[in-house]
Amino acid sequence: MFRLFIREHSIFLIFQFLLVLFIMLLYWLDGFRNVDTAIYSIVISSILTISFLGALFVKKYTFYKKILSVPTKIEVVLQREAQSPEIKQVELYLQHIYRLYQKEVQLLYATQNRHLQFMNSWVHQMKTPISVLELMIQNQEMVDSVSVSEETDRLKRGLEAVLMNARLDTFEEDMQIEQVDLKQIVTQVVSENKRLFIGHHVFPVISIGDNCMITTDRKWIHFVIAQFLTNAVKYTFEKNKKVYFESTKKDNEIVFSVRDEGIGIPASDIKRVTKAFFTGENGRKTGESTGMGLYLAQEICNRLGHEMIISTKVGEGTTVSIMFKQQEQEERSENHVDINA
Repeated sequence: MFRLFIREHSIFLIFQFLLVLFIMLLYWLDGFRNVDTAIYSIVISSILTISFLGALFVKKYTFYKKILSVPTKIEVVLQREAQSPEIKQVELYLQHIYRLYQKEVQLLYATQNRHLQFMNSWVHQMKTPISVLELMIQNQEMVDSVSVSEETDRLKRGLEAVLMNARLDTFEEDMQIEQVDLKQIVTQVVSENKRLFIGHHVFPVISIGDNCMITTDRKWIHFVIAQFLTNAVKYTFEKNKKVYFESTKKDNEIVFSVRDEGIGIPASDIKRVTKAFFTGENGRKTGESTGMGLYLAQEICNRLGHEMIISTKVGEGTTVSIMFKQQEQEERSENHVDINA
């Protein structure tokens, strides 16, 4: 502790020594030759300097003891034992660092907890298609290829959701903004999920004009539309109903909507359907909901700068819309092109 104090004030000691020598040199050049007075001056200045440093050491003793000890917990930075303005400022700075650390830890914990809950929920959901496939294999009769395809589709959708959830933490690194043909990507999503429509006896209706271009990330928006489609079909229990894919232009916006004729969302659940792991009343009816579909869709839309709106009426259906602000999207696209250039 004392060595640390000396190292910290070594420059001050050297300055004091040079200052005394300079004063003595001035007196000597001025003709003053009294050695006893010079020695007396040196002794007095040394005593005063040592006294000052001793008082300062006593004042900083608690601080030195604190920083030289090995802390057992990080909350020690919240202790306030400062005896000088400088040390008070240091403690205040450490407290700010502690708060930043707490925020990062809480964010990391929340992310880890989200991944853990999602994986537990996903593994539970994937047991069903795997069990169905095992039963088919054990059956001595010919395996129904349609049923196998339906179960493998469920596995694929589940795997895609897990991958997207994992990539969400590195979203900015994986994002690629470009011009996307909305009708083309919707048609692709519908085609990929045609067995889902057939299995539920639901029919898609695409009402999107040709060359309806939006500026977004193709892969992420593909996943979002697939989530809307899956929910629309899954919560349409009556046969021969339809799912409408529509787009409209309003000023500088393109509004894309997925409208179903399903059971709708209860008013008590509408504000919470985009929360992670919230299944709600409808999720309990099907027993297949992970509570992550609309959460991931909302997160992706927020990060892409799109606004997602949900409107519903129990017994009549649900409409999920995405608003693409063309002006902002075009500017973002131009910036992206400039960066790549």
